[in-house]
Amino acid sequence: MYRMCTPALRGGLLALLAAALFGLSTPMVQHFGQGLGAFTTAGLLYAGAAVIALLMRHPPQREAALRRSDFPRIAARAGFGAVIGPAALAWGLQRTSGSSASLMLTLEALFTAVLAWRLYGETMDKRVGTALLFLLVGGIALVLEQGLAGDTQLSGLVAVLVATAAWGVDNTLSRGVADRDPGQVVLAKASLGAIATIALSLMFGEPMPSLVAAVALLAVGATGYGMSLRLYLLAQREFGAGRTGSVFAFAPFIGALGAFALGSREGTWILLAGGMLMLAGVVLHLFESHGHEHDHEALEHEHAHSHDDGHHLHIHEDAPVGQHSHLHRHEPMRHVHPHVPDAHHLHSH
Repeated sequence: MYRMCTPALRGGLLALLAAALFGLSTPMVQHFGQGLGAFTTAGLLYAGAAVIALLMRHPPQREAALRRSDFPRIAARAGFGAVIGPAALAWGLQRTSGSSASLMLTLEALFTAVLAWRLYGETMDKRVGTALLFLLVGGIALVLEQGLAGDTQLSGLVAVLVATAAWGVDNTLSRGVADRDPGQVVLAKASLGAIATIALSLMFGEPMPSLVAAVALLAVGATGYGMSLRLYLLAQREFGAGRTGSVFAFAPFIGALGAFALGSREGTWILLAGGMLMLAGVVLHLFESHGHEHDHEALEHEHAHSHDDGHHLHIHEDAPVGQHSHLHRHEPMRHVHPHVPDAHHLHSH
């Protein structure tokens, strides 16, 4: 059943699951992080992510292991995604409304898609461009709405914007390790992030959390950051960094609903209009359909795969059952099928 789905649908479902977990985490971070320092909050979130990642590692024969050459990229991802991003979000959430902060996170998709287009050459047709324009205009509406609410509200929203930019860089960098064991990737990033932010919280003398807040933020980190990131990486394998980021943009709408459920009632018609524009951008991107005759050049790489996808046609003496990982070679071929810019479809148009 899984292989009968289109690449966009497979990737979209994985990204939506990741979005749901992360989206619900935002109002929870705002609720349990009140009174805590930004670095303390970030440290607890990524400590929880590291614990769950330790339990999610696959046997070596199923997934490609991290290599030494991957660690500069992992360190950069930890800096942007596990230090700057969550610290800026935690600081901003204490100074702006939960609903507007959640919706502002939609701009993460804009940063990710543009970076993926510029750095990896991922396709960006008129539909994708229109979707990104809606996201941008919606974000401008949110800034206007919070500017009218006062300087404190606006400064909080700007901090959330910094978080979205940091996570956009993180998402783009993750493309280079999407074929590795997602459990190892999450564990490495989360561990580095937790160590760095906890050290910074001690350096700045931030207040210690209560037991309830600490346990709650560890749990939120395990689900909304650890499990969500693993699903995000699997989605990137299926249909690229830019599209994963765009589908992941549903997370803020889930977060806004969560904030509403927790009692947040701030907002004006501008907030509603901005949210609707962002939703239109996400929906446009989800209904993308792309298929044409294309060439595959010879390629040798390692990643988890199975032999029922039309691309992995190499022979094994003892054919493994299901998904497995090893170094393998793709011979040149030409065919037609629906596709997205995954690791096997980075051709130009």
